[in-house]
Amino acid sequence: MATKPYLIGICGGSGSGKTFLLQQLIKNLNKEEITLISQDNYYHPIEQQRKEADGLTNFDHPESVDLDRLANDVRKILKGETVVIQEYTFNNPLASAETITMKPAPIIIVEGLFVFLHPELSKLIDLKIFVEAHEHIRLARRLRRDATERNYSFDSVLRDWERFVAPMYRQFVEPTKYDCDLVIPNHSHMYRAVKVLMNHIQTLR
Repeated sequence: MATKPYLIGICGGSGSGKTFLLQQLIKNLNKEEITLISQDNYYHPIEQQRKEADGLTNFDHPESVDLDRLANDVRKILKGETVVIQEYTFNNPLASAETITMKPAPIIIVEGLFVFLHPELSKLIDLKIFVEAHEHIRLARRLRRDATERNYSFDSVLRDWERFVAPMYRQFVEPTKYDCDLVIPNHSHMYRAVKVLMNHIQTLR
């Protein structure tokens, strides 16, 4: 692996399969080779989130995330520093926040909805990957995830999807696809794409 860390950015809409792609990469790499930085842990605290006129919080707007802090932590890790943060639990009272330690590694992966929107962070990324899936597939995945992992009701997930998730995806997330190096369709599976990506990573060693 080259001396300079190789920074991979992974973006895609909610339910597109970003987490599955990450799991496949982690499974095929030694844990010493890879460090994951998730945008999900950089959401502003709920009390700092902007409220809409009806009192709802739009967590799917880029301003809901502290992208400056995310970019700063990525720079630190690329320079060889270790960064320690608290997990963001998505305001789930049943969840306990864990301490996350992110150490320098040959391969750094930063993933999330808005990682390509921050100009300075975007310039640091060596390989930009966009994971996409049909909207009805993404919605079904979101419903399953939020019910089991985040304790959200079916109705609240559908409300947020129609009010925030879908329109914010079209406005902010989807346009970044056209600046990516690799677009991975995940309507049913992405195993071949994972194999291609792993072959590329092997060439860096």
